[in-house]
Amino acid sequence: MHILHHGAVNGVTGSCHQLIINDQSSFLIDCGLFQGEDSVDDLNIEFNIDTVRALIVTHCHIDHVGRIPYLLMAGFKGPIFTSVASASLLPLVIEDALKVGVTRDQKIIDTCLRLLKQQVVAVDFKAWFELPCKGEHTAKARLQRAGHILGSAYVEIDISTPPYKASNNHRVVFSGDLGAPYTPLLPSPKAPYKADTLVIESTYGDKNHQGRKQRTQTLKNVIERAVADNGIVLVPAFSIGRTQELLYELEQLVHASAKNSPWRTIQVILDSPMAANFTQQYRKFKYLWDEEAKKKVAKGRHPLDFENLTTINTHSEHLALINYLASRQTPAIILAASGMCTGGRIVNYLERFLTDKTTDVLFVGYQGRGTLGRDIQTYGPQNGYVLINNTRVNINAKIHTISGYSAHADQAGLIKFVTGMRKKPSHIKIVHGDDDAKNALAAKYREILGDEVTVEIGKG
Repeated sequence: MHILHHGAVNGVTGSCHQLIINDQSSFLIDCGLFQGEDSVDDLNIEFNIDTVRALIVTHCHIDHVGRIPYLLMAGFKGPIFTSVASASLLPLVIEDALKVGVTRDQKIIDTCLRLLKQQVVAVDFKAWFELPCKGEHTAKARLQRAGHILGSAYVEIDISTPPYKASNNHRVVFSGDLGAPYTPLLPSPKAPYKADTLVIESTYGDKNHQGRKQRTQTLKNVIERAVADNGIVLVPAFSIGRTQELLYELEQLVHASAKNSPWRTIQVILDSPMAANFTQQYRKFKYLWDEEAKKKVAKGRHPLDFENLTTINTHSEHLALINYLASRQTPAIILAASGMCTGGRIVNYLERFLTDKTTDVLFVGYQGRGTLGRDIQTYGPQNGYVLINNTRVNINAKIHTISGYSAHADQAGLIKFVTGMRKKPSHIKIVHGDDDAKNALAAKYREILGDEVTVEIGKG
């Protein structure tokens, strides 16, 4: 048994890991798109898939599923296992990815979606399922809740070698993307009982997040300053996960405010058709929400659909809104994709409003190398500039980053995921992070776990 990494080793995008059982059988865990500095022109599958018997999808972010259409075009006909919620989200994500980055030909899109739906197998959390395997080995897998976004999972895979007994069983755990503790809406991930080999993400392997109270107060302060100078707050947010968490927190701030407070009238604008679709999916799967969120619903509140919230759907509405805000007299909060500002409607807002001193840009998620979001984070505090659509745009807006809203576990959470296991892994492979993050996390694991555990940085 060995593991090949076809992505997320030189950065955080393009997750795709191949677990090779024998010379006849292997499994893919995720098949994601490269973004930012990691992006490549040729998206065709560059590795041999002859032995790939199944794909397991941990969650539906594009950097974990964006290359699935190319996998299907390469001839992959095996099952695609994923959670029930992710099975519902996946066609929406893939259709959008095809339209934005591949083709507008509806026949090609429909063919891809038909193949996808034929091959997707929705599985319940905590339930073991058999993996198709040739040769003398057998394998089964189980999904556990990862708390990252709706439907997200980490994967436990048990590989058995004859004679079939416990001592010949090897458990491999792939973390996928692990959620941060106390994230709105979803329960925090719980450590698995055991792992022999662990492949773990390290997005924030060198950092710890703000606590929930601190981040909520920061959010409140930024918005109240914008209200004071009639400015707008631009929040680049991933359509799945971050948008819904922010809506949840904003509803709470409105609900907790005094009846004559400006919070009662401030406009919250969701300008992202995809985010609106995903928000409907979050409502559909309320049973996956955490206890706090369920209690709010039981009291008649609507955390993802409150009175101040307006959704913008069409492109003409989007352009009209920008013109309206340019001549506005009232503050507004705009949530729009993409989360790293690599495309989507947020780019139009940034191009128009970055030069305005009354604008606040609030980053609530990871900004990858080579993305517009990372450039704004870097040069904004220096009153620098960025290039948008080949035009120089000076940054006069105030730039803020709230790390506590990240949907990724921080260093403390990644350590707890391992130390919380009853039986610790003998081998840890660290992926999905910048070099500093991977090296810092590796050093921490070696310090805490000692020489009994082999810790290595995953390589392509």
